[in-house]
Amino acid sequence: MLKPLMNFSGALAAVLLAASTQAVPLKPEDISVAEVLRDRALESSDAYSHVESLTVEVGPRRAGTKGDERAVTWAQQKMKDLGFDRVYTEQIDVKRWARGHAHAEVTAPFPQPLVVTSLGYGASTPEGGLIAEIVEFADVEALMKAPARKVKGKIAFINKRMERARTGEGYGPAAAGRSKGMRAAAEKGAAALLLRSVGTDSDRFAHTGMMSVDGVANPVPALALSAPDANLLEAMLKRGKPVQLKLNVHNEALADGPSFNVIGEVVGREKPEEVVIIGAHLDSWDEGTGALDDGAGVAIVMETARLIAELPQRPRRTLRVVLFGAEEIGLVGAKQYVEAHANDLEKIVMVSESDFGAGKIWRFDTRIPESKFAIADQMMQLLAPLGIKRGDNKASGGPDGSVFVAQGVPAMTLYQDGTDYFDYHHTPNDTLDKVDPENLKQNVAAWVVMSFLAAEMEGDLGRVPSEH
Repeated sequence: MLKPLMNFSGALAAVLLAASTQAVPLKPEDISVAEVLRDRALESSDAYSHVESLTVEVGPRRAGTKGDERAVTWAQQKMKDLGFDRVYTEQIDVKRWARGHAHAEVTAPFPQPLVVTSLGYGASTPEGGLIAEIVEFADVEALMKAPARKVKGKIAFINKRMERARTGEGYGPAAAGRSKGMRAAAEKGAAALLLRSVGTDSDRFAHTGMMSVDGVANPVPALALSAPDANLLEAMLKRGKPVQLKLNVHNEALADGPSFNVIGEVVGREKPEEVVIIGAHLDSWDEGTGALDDGAGVAIVMETARLIAELPQRPRRTLRVVLFGAEEIGLVGAKQYVEAHANDLEKIVMVSESDFGAGKIWRFDTRIPESKFAIADQMMQLLAPLGIKRGDNKASGGPDGSVFVAQGVPAMTLYQDGTDYFDYHHTPNDTLDKVDPENLKQNVAAWVVMSFLAAEMEGDLGRVPSEH
């Protein structure tokens, strides 16, 4: 535990003491403490130091790899160094896979190389590769509706562009091809799947990502193609001649193995059994260093807890930072956490996850009963000066957080500006230089307001409708 900072005045300590003896959800004293925390966050560059440390000292950390092991060790030590009261891990079981090589080239009518990458857990080509004609589909739905005779023995090419948006709302429609495309291609007898990368950039980087592989009897190689190369194939096809590719891919399925959720707590002074969960995911894809996805989120929630731990007294309830493992391969850490703690979910007051890069936060959404809206309105008093507006009451809580929301746990989401996020998402270009230190400060300032007030408020946030 860190000693209280000497520059916290005696007046602040008195404010905290007064706050602990009154009985309204968010008192003026609570707001005052949160304001101090917010302003301290805006002055601190520590969050950037955390993500710099993670990307430099650990680097890529795909679930089940040596990098993942290093990340777990790094996170435990960092939490201890930052003054968390409790630091521990919980094992999760993950499917493991090794990326090998992936090469693609046009052999006819206009021979030239293409930039591709294997989708996660993708299969290999036969020894020496394969050569086949491509057949283009506007989206995965078109592939699924196509007669098998159109696809059999060919390379199914899904040419769906992702639309750029501040909210990232173009991701879901485009990512459907990645998640469902290989299964559809395999069922129709395709030789392989080729997918326009799910991204908004025009760089010659391919975007990897997870796809549905469970239960596919005869999986076929599945590759993402950089946007310029997808444009190239599109232009070739418009010339009316068959386009033929050679693919040479090698990956390896490995035995299942362990990974871990890494958990750190600032233990509550009055209601330690009640918990506010703030999370991020520790794993990343293997081709970049995962600075945006999700190193920034890891840094934001760690720094949020550090600032709260430095107060002269702990918040009323426990603040639990959960760095989820294996998010990238199907929210594995979150799903296994919820399963393992099914009997304790009623004690989780709120969940929120930072997993959308390091853009400036612009919107605050909730998923709480209407009777609790006043709490969010009070939080907005301190969020609005950061340039944040009130959103709706449909917050997901983030990808991992959504697993908790499905069980009725209330959620809050601080939405970052995702205009450029999918330029780098799941590419070798997801590196530290894409993280803006000033935006990161604003993120922490917003997170520390939300997290402290949720942990300090007198009442709780009730329950929301579950999906079960």
